[in-house]
Amino acid sequence: MTYPPRRPAELPRFRGLDGNPQLAPSPVPGTPRELVDHGFAELTVGTAEYAEGPTGVTVMRLPDHARVATDFRGGSKGLSGGYQVVEAICFAGGSVYGFGAATGVAEALLAERDNDVSFPRLSLVNGAIIYDFSARNNAVIPDAALGKAALANAVAGAVPVGRVGAGVSATVGKIDWSRAEFAGQGAAYREISGIKLLVVTVVNAVGAILDREQRVVRGNYDPETGERRHPAEDYAAAFAGAAMPATELGNTTITAVFTNVRLDDRQLDQFAKQVHSSMHRAIQPFHTSQDGDVLFAVTTDELDFPTETSAELGVHQLAPSALGAVASELAWDAVLSAAA
Repeated sequence: MTYPPRRPAELPRFRGLDGNPQLAPSPVPGTPRELVDHGFAELTVGTAEYAEGPTGVTVMRLPDHARVATDFRGGSKGLSGGYQVVEAICFAGGSVYGFGAATGVAEALLAERDNDVSFPRLSLVNGAIIYDFSARNNAVIPDAALGKAALANAVAGAVPVGRVGAGVSATVGKIDWSRAEFAGQGAAYREISGIKLLVVTVVNAVGAILDREQRVVRGNYDPETGERRHPAEDYAAAFAGAAMPATELGNTTITAVFTNVRLDDRQLDQFAKQVHSSMHRAIQPFHTSQDGDVLFAVTTDELDFPTETSAELGVHQLAPSALGAVASELAWDAVLSAAA
């Protein structure tokens, strides 16, 4: 597959619109290049954007308060909620100012239950944000209204992929801003003998995206030569006496991996760590001091691992690790779909 350049415009950054004037969510719920189908019957996914940013929100609504484990890496995570049981996950642009989108999702869920604020019916929403101001010249932020719009746009069976939702202004390969490229929102789904796995990711990394042949396919693009370099080449050259690249601050990759396999709390936590750690193969460098990466691992607790497998030598205990290995390859596919 070829990856033509997709570079942000040269902008007088951090100027322009002063905060949020009277904005309306885009009339079309997202502008994906494609939709990735999935088999989670009760999982709905919606997006909404402010075209004036552009910036946006992606909401994943879960069935019946699914269990979640959270893994975060890098120098500055952007995470709200952090609940172990949730009803929705909200990804947003706008950096720390985008947390209001998750609040809007919670408010919309509250309104659905006729403002019942009893403790068992609290609207639990985990949120994660990316810093997307680098690629635009304004202070437009995803707010509660945009979060509510994304929830209202949620549909079953598919995830929009491309420069859409929270990924509409995501960029990668910011070893030097002049070599950055747009990425976006990616997704990948796989089903094996009833076991379901879905990965949704918004890739906004300082690092570049690599394919399985370890070729850089998005980010760190040299406009003079038309080539993409592995960031390690730039850093090695700096150690040898060249100027150190002016690495762009404000980067975060946010990811959710869903499975229908029943995992206990310890297994779910390890599953999150395993998949998140694997993503360094697709993004280089990853989890840096300039990144704040978050991964939510979610189980709908619908399917048990097969019980006929022999437990001798701990074979049965390897089942969660096997699930993590398959999900890790799927995460790579999702990252590549964000770059396509």
